[in-house]
Amino acid sequence: MAYWLFKSEPDTWSWDQQVAKGAAGEEWHGVRNYQARNNMRAMKVGDFGFFYHSNVGKEVVGLVEVSQTSAPDSSTEDPRWDCVHIRAVKPLIRSVTLEQCKIQPGLENMVLINNSRLSVQPVSDEEWRIVCEMGGITL
Repeated sequence: MAYWLFKSEPDTWSWDQQVAKGAAGEEWHGVRNYQARNNMRAMKVGDFGFFYHSNVGKEVVGLVEVSQTSAPDSSTEDPRWDCVHIRAVKPLIRSVTLEQCKIQPGLENMVLINNSRLSVQPVSDEEWRIVCEMGGITL
């Protein structure tokens, strides 16, 4: 299993909107960055991810699961772009801010800290564990 982080501006697509999609989840469309697209192409059903509110809040707010592997992005006819489907799993008990991540030992190499503009990014097993603990989630 791999772990990921999905970034969204909450005024465009929020955690509450993701939750409202229920078990069916939602297509994570509109990504137009090759590295982020390649990350989605590497995902498998059952992989988990953090749902991160960017710009407003700058915080991890929930856990999601990949529910469908990479397929053509329905928001474009350009064959270069793919997307996965994700579904909400549960909210964090305490959101985890970017500022908290920046000072937390063990997260100094996290992509979120070093390449904060990448919209879909990998998360290591240790980073996953640390952020879950910070958010009040025990696994």
